[in-house]
Amino acid sequence: MLQGPFAASDRDKVLIRFPFHLFAVGTVFLAFGGFISCVLISVFYNYSDATTTHCKVPNYLPSISASISLTPERYIWRICIGLHSAPRILLAVAYFNLYRIHFAKRCLEWCLALVALACVLAENLGLLLLTYVSSTETYNLHRNGFVMFISCSLAHMLITCWLWRVIDRYPLTAEEGTSRYWKLRLFISSLVACACAAYCFRRHNKYCEPGVYTWFAFFEYMIVLFNMAFHTTAYWDFRGKEMVIGTVPEDKRF
Repeated sequence: MLQGPFAASDRDKVLIRFPFHLFAVGTVFLAFGGFISCVLISVFYNYSDATTTHCKVPNYLPSISASISLTPERYIWRICIGLHSAPRILLAVAYFNLYRIHFAKRCLEWCLALVALACVLAENLGLLLLTYVSSTETYNLHRNGFVMFISCSLAHMLITCWLWRVIDRYPLTAEEGTSRYWKLRLFISSLVACACAAYCFRRHNKYCEPGVYTWFAFFEYMIVLFNMAFHTTAYWDFRGKEMVIGTVPEDKRF
């Protein structure tokens, strides 16, 4: 970004200049493309294996865990998530710097910004864990990764909505107002989807009713899509910002 460690006068030349809001959206769409690809391949080519449950009752949608544990879906998902993980960390740091500017003199909000950063890093770690340890290999580890991903994601959304509620006390641009509007609604939608998914999962395991696991898979899709949409609000938060990569003058290299 332009607010990098080197001022413009310290650079020999700019190597790469790219709109940061497009970089943020592209990062999300990398994961979105992997998600859609895995689900569609599972439905059209591995439908029977992807929709089978331990209850042996009719099921019409593959869960995400089932989709990313099959071949070639697992390789597509691992490549997409692996590539998008480092940019996600960069985006998290960019948000922390944004909050640090807004809350330089507010101790509570500054601490919450630190917690939000930790939640994003833990969310990313949970996503990597459930990605590279499939449910067919080590189920407990895969499940723990999923729980870490969901819980840290919701905590991050909650803290972010609180921070933007405080920011809202200051004059906001049209883009920032739109971002705050969608952040709150996507957080509430994620809470509802998580509650519905947990209910369907528990009911499926307890009663083994036909079609209940299909609803669980559907709400699981919604959780992931709402999460991606929440991170896509960076499009409005970083409009006008640029990611710049430049060279350092010879006398500053050590």
